[in-house]
Amino acid sequence: METHMALAASYMTLAPKYCCVQKRPFIITSGLSSAFKPILRALPQIPLQIDASKTFTDIKSKFLNAVVDSAFEFVDQLVLPSQSNFAPVEELGEAVAITNIEGDIPDHFPEGVFIRNGPNPLFGGLKSSKSILGRTNSVWVEGEGMLHALYFKRESDGCYTIVYNNRYVETETYKLEKQSAKPLFLPAVKGDSLAVLSSMLLNGLRFGQLNKDYSNTNVFEHSGKFYSVSENHMPQEIDIYTLSTLKYWDVNGAWNRPFASHPKKVPGTGELVIFGVDATKPYLEIGIVSADGKELVHKEDIKLDRCSLCHDIGITSRYIAILDLPLIVDSNRLLKRGPLIKYEKEKYARIGIMPLYGDEKSTQWFEVEPNSTFHIINSFEDGHEVVLWGCRALDSIIPGPEDGLNESTMFSRCYEWRLNIKSGEVKEKYITGPEQFMDFPVINASFTGIKNRYGYTQVVDPAASYAADIPKYGALVKLYFREPCSEFPKGDTQQKPIRVEYHRFERNVFCTGSAFVPKEGGIEEDDGWIITFVHNEDTGISQVHIIDSKKFSGEAVAKITMPFRVPYGFHGAFMPLSL
Repeated sequence: METHMALAASYMTLAPKYCCVQKRPFIITSGLSSAFKPILRALPQIPLQIDASKTFTDIKSKFLNAVVDSAFEFVDQLVLPSQSNFAPVEELGEAVAITNIEGDIPDHFPEGVFIRNGPNPLFGGLKSSKSILGRTNSVWVEGEGMLHALYFKRESDGCYTIVYNNRYVETETYKLEKQSAKPLFLPAVKGDSLAVLSSMLLNGLRFGQLNKDYSNTNVFEHSGKFYSVSENHMPQEIDIYTLSTLKYWDVNGAWNRPFASHPKKVPGTGELVIFGVDATKPYLEIGIVSADGKELVHKEDIKLDRCSLCHDIGITSRYIAILDLPLIVDSNRLLKRGPLIKYEKEKYARIGIMPLYGDEKSTQWFEVEPNSTFHIINSFEDGHEVVLWGCRALDSIIPGPEDGLNESTMFSRCYEWRLNIKSGEVKEKYITGPEQFMDFPVINASFTGIKNRYGYTQVVDPAASYAADIPKYGALVKLYFREPCSEFPKGDTQQKPIRVEYHRFERNVFCTGSAFVPKEGGIEEDDGWIITFVHNEDTGISQVHIIDSKKFSGEAVAKITMPFRVPYGFHGAFMPLSL
């Protein structure tokens, strides 16, 4: 820790002040990648754990590489002008002082780091592959993870020193391709089914896993350690001060499968509920990590009968809420010339409520209307009911439509499920208006798992999203869960939307990675700020905005201009630190 503090102090001295007014073997563990474990197991001459350095000196490996080099061609995927800020950037190499800020860092803003994860593909952008079997494409959520971090250090005079850094998450597959200086893994999620199948098999035979470890989705903290994570592999522990990648986190060898992007802390205990989806049985396992992060104290196979691509879970002090929705990974579809991942709206959807230390036998399942929900805003107990608020869509944005993004059914709206543990009754409804599309929710983390008053989301700009074929977020919204919207006519209060308050950006300005920052010494739930990366597509300038959550529709209290472009990404977090 002293070393980290010294490193932080060394580059903090470069910045002006702003005042207040181990190397691991490759293992087939990926949720998408493991779809063909049975096929690989039928080839005993190819070990499932392969040391990369030995692989490339092996004759078989050289032969397979020659096959790929001669039969497959990597090509750049088309980047539309409206997708320009999804393009990757270079690593900085060292932290950079912030020299341009409009407004003031507010009083009682904590020391710490605002950090956001997101895809930053190697070699200039996402790739497709072409062969006689057809074409495979990378999905827009793929690309090597890059962390973007803004550090806030409060000096003795009350002024702030701010520096920025970025860095790749150095997974084993990142290091392998970086060393080779060219793409190695064939895209293996979307495209012509035979081409996808052959790409998966060739990746598995060459590298012992069928897709890359991206680690590009989220950043979380547990027991004073920090982790980068995505759906298809175990998390990587990172040094929060330098952004160096330290090692894979397998909970001291107790967790050997994919690790989903939204683990949740149990209210009151500090334990961490984790879960992982896999394309072969067991499809979903849930674990509980001790508060000190040293032990996996509980692990259960939920015994699902399909691989439902579950990205988030709900938590209360007594229950875990499990989403079993019809966004399904099924390798058998490839053999029928179908897609690997598909939203099957005609299939069932259900939510399971499992006691905190329960198992599949003690899980109570509730049938709900079919939907695609990636993010839960919060969950809590209300009498005999477990209540979930989430961002619910009628179709899935992943892996993305073949004919382009042109339907609002892929955009989510805020939704409520009330599941009565005693009677088995389900009540569900939208809680925001019909054209209020939003996602990437955040709350004051102190209220995770208990009934709260406020939430915050990024607001979809449909026109900009259609033009880019990728969602873009042109505003933020504050949700008032306990206040009805006054603009709707009087009538059935059960169907009346809740009050929402917008923070709108200028035209062609979009945000990503929003996070809630609690005010030091704050008393009320919304004492704090929303912090977010924004990018102006007309000027090409990236900024970080700090918005007072009590004056949400007003101007940002601070606009920090970044010295370099920051691409759009996924989830952000504010981590309090002593700098």
